[in-house]
Amino acid sequence: MLPSPPASICVLRLSAIGDVCNAVPLLRNLQSAWPKTAITWLIGTTEASLVGDIEGIEFLRYDKKTGLLEGRPPRAILARRRFDLLIHLQASWRANALALRVRAPVKLGFDRARARDGQWLFTTHRIAPMANAHVAEGFLSFGDALGVPRGPRRWDIPLSAADRAFAAAQIGGDAPVMILSPCSSQRVRNFRNWPAERYAAVVREARIRHGVRTILTGGRSELERDYGERISAQAGVDLVNLIGQTSLKQLLALIERALCVLAPDSGPVHMASAVGTPAIGLYATSNPGRTGPLDARWCVSVYDEAVRRYLGASAQQVRWGRRVRDPAALELITVEAVLERLQAVLDAPPAVRRPPWLRG
Repeated sequence: MLPSPPASICVLRLSAIGDVCNAVPLLRNLQSAWPKTAITWLIGTTEASLVGDIEGIEFLRYDKKTGLLEGRPPRAILARRRFDLLIHLQASWRANALALRVRAPVKLGFDRARARDGQWLFTTHRIAPMANAHVAEGFLSFGDALGVPRGPRRWDIPLSAADRAFAAAQIGGDAPVMILSPCSSQRVRNFRNWPAERYAAVVREARIRHGVRTILTGGRSELERDYGERISAQAGVDLVNLIGQTSLKQLLALIERALCVLAPDSGPVHMASAVGTPAIGLYATSNPGRTGPLDARWCVSVYDEAVRRYLGASAQQVRWGRRVRDPAALELITVEAVLERLQAVLDAPPAVRRPPWLRG
């Protein structure tokens, strides 16, 4: 595909937080294999606030609300640039529109089966097909197609002293702390959010049974604030509600110091992977084999049961990654199932809690 390492490449992955986290190890492999190659990442503004200070990468920030790239129309920014290679990591019409503006003789995208929204029309080359792959594995296979060796999974997302001081101030003390990020986006009817009263029960039992404190985190949406208020009111134990009050860097610093993260299929479970913190991910409407945290030992999954109940088939009979579009599916997850995974985290020695890629 390329006779020699390219002088410049453009990586296109705008969103979301979890997918951007999953893409970072590919970028690290590219940096290691091609240290002289200039790397530019077209990325969403929100996502850039988490990873946009990774050394050695130029970030061009795209605002999904305005459609502007670095505050200007994309054509005005990209018309002046030329790259040797485009790595097109996002199969969406919005990303395709940007890919069309990127001037590069080689544009590498997903294989036809995974090139949704017509992505294959905007690429010149495709990665090899891969059945039943995790999203992160799919990203790494772009490096395989380019002949880039796979190194150890590495994120090394920068955190400032101020970010870590913030986390230390919130988590301080000897009691273990669980970061609870209760909400995932519902904009596309993914129905990933567990009932607030069940979260409250977990918070209460975690404190009473194990002395585990909870810090609530999340964005500034009305849904997230409402969840935070309801969990706080119903838990009946002390907790810290930081919903709407942290940056993504501060959230990552909190996760880095925490015992574990409890969250649905959302960005924080992948942020936990980046820093080696156990993630108790809750999966019912999405397949954790495709979108779960890389270290899925601690997850609670009723996806197979949800597929049988709401789609009338087995998980093996439906398309890989097929979503269950029913809000009742999350209610298949019980409070006790979540508490069992918390107990497993507590019982595991610290070295065992660390994912395989961080053991040494």
